[in-house]
Amino acid sequence: MMKRIVVLGAGESGNGAAILAKKEGHDVFVSDFGQIKESYRTELEAHNIAYESGGHTQDLILNADLIVKSPGIPEKAPIIKAIRTAGIELISEIEWAYRHKGDSKIIAITGSNGKSTTTSLVYYILKQNKLDVSMVGNIGYSFAKQIAEQPTEWYVAEISSFQLDDIKTFRPDIAMVLNITPDHLDRYEYNFDKYAAAKFRIAENQQENDILILNQEDEATIKYLEQNTINPRTIYITMSDHLLNNQDGAYMNNDEMHIKWEGDDMKTTVHDLALKGKHNQFNSMAAGISARAAGIRKEKIRDCFETFDGLEHRLEYVATVRGVEFINDSKGTNLNSVWFALESMKKPVVLILGGQDKGNNYNEIMELVQEKVKAIVCMGIDNSPIHKAFDGVVATIVDTASAKDAVNASYALADKGDIVLLSPGCASFDLFKNYEDRGDQFKEAVKGL
Repeated sequence: MMKRIVVLGAGESGNGAAILAKKEGHDVFVSDFGQIKESYRTELEAHNIAYESGGHTQDLILNADLIVKSPGIPEKAPIIKAIRTAGIELISEIEWAYRHKGDSKIIAITGSNGKSTTTSLVYYILKQNKLDVSMVGNIGYSFAKQIAEQPTEWYVAEISSFQLDDIKTFRPDIAMVLNITPDHLDRYEYNFDKYAAAKFRIAENQQENDILILNQEDEATIKYLEQNTINPRTIYITMSDHLLNNQDGAYMNNDEMHIKWEGDDMKTTVHDLALKGKHNQFNSMAAGISARAAGIRKEKIRDCFETFDGLEHRLEYVATVRGVEFINDSKGTNLNSVWFALESMKKPVVLILGGQDKGNNYNEIMELVQEKVKAIVCMGIDNSPIHKAFDGVVATIVDTASAKDAVNASYALADKGDIVLLSPGCASFDLFKNYEDRGDQFKEAVKGL
C-alpha cells in the first residue's frame, strides 16, 4: 500500500532512506533544514524525489504516514517536537532499512571507540571468505541505500547511539558494544547513564538465540548489566582468561590471543596481528568472535588477522622523513582515542592536538602525555584549553592554525627516532570540512617535506 513517507535530512542516511522508500513505491518527500550538497541533490533528482532545503515546511511534513529521521537531528529540534505532538510515527534510517532487509543477517557494532576498525575487520573477514556481504551504517553506504540498490545476504553495520535513538524493531543477529566512554553527552542531557542506555539499545530487541559481544573490562558496560536485564546470549572479550570462567569468548594470555567458540580454541600471537596496540587486541577479539559466530573457520580468521591493513585516518602510517615517523590518527576525535593512540606508541612523541573541543577533560590523558610526549603542537582556532591543561607539564607547546604549519612545526621539534602523531582529540569543524579532510591535509603536508 502506498504511503506518504517524509525523510528529514538529505545526507547519506536521509537520501538512502528516500531512495528505498521510492523503490518500495511510496510517495516520498525529503526536507533538509540546511543546504543540501550538490551530489545529494543530483541523486534525489535522478530518482525523481521531491525535496526542499533551507528550512522545514510543516504542512508538507505533518501530513506524512511515516517520518524517517537522519541521525544528526536532535530531539530538541522544533520540527521533531511538532512531529511528536502530532503523533506521527518517527523512526531512524536503520529501522526503516531493517524493515526491508528480508532474510539477510546483520552484525551490528557500536561503542565510543574502535567501531570503524572493528566493522572494517569483520567485513574484511567475511568478504575474504566469499560471503555475500556489504559494509553499511556510519561507514560506507547507508543501510537503506544498500538495501535499495544492492541487497546482500549479510550486512556489517557500524551503528552510532544517534542511529539507535529511534529504532522500534531493529534486531541484529550478532551485536557488539565495544566500550562506553563519555562522548556526545550534549545529546543525552549530559547524563552518562542515558548515553550508555542509548548504546545498549542495540540489544533491546535481540532474543536468546542472538549474540551480544561485550567488553568484560568496560566499567560502564558492567554497571549497565548490573542494573538491567538483557535477552541475548552474552559473549565476553577480556584481557584475562579467568574472567571468562572457561566459557566461550576471547582473551589474552601474555602475547597470545585466544578466541573460544563452542569449546574450540583458536590461538594467534599478537606479533602476527596486522593491527597493533592494546585497543586493537580488543577490536580483533570482538571481530574474531563475531566471525566464528558467523560460521567462519578459525584458520581463515587467522589469515585475515595477518593481512588486514587497517583504516585510513586511524593510526595510519604516512611516511618516515629523515628518521621521523608520521602517523595520521585524524579519526581520533575524542580523548579516549588519543589515550589509545598514545598507549600504542613505543617512541618519543610530538603530539598534534586540537580542534573543536567538546569540553575535554585533559586529565584523562595526562599520565600518558607525561610519559610519552616531548612536545605538543596545537592545531585549532582556540587552543587555550590545551595550554591550560599542559603548560608546565610539557616543555614545549606551540600554536598553529593549519595542517601544513602543524606538520612543519612538529618536524622542527622532532629528532631522529621520534614519532609525529596527529591525534587531535577534538572535532575538525573549526579548520576543516571533516576528519578525512584534516587527515588528507596532514598527509599532503608530510609529502611536502
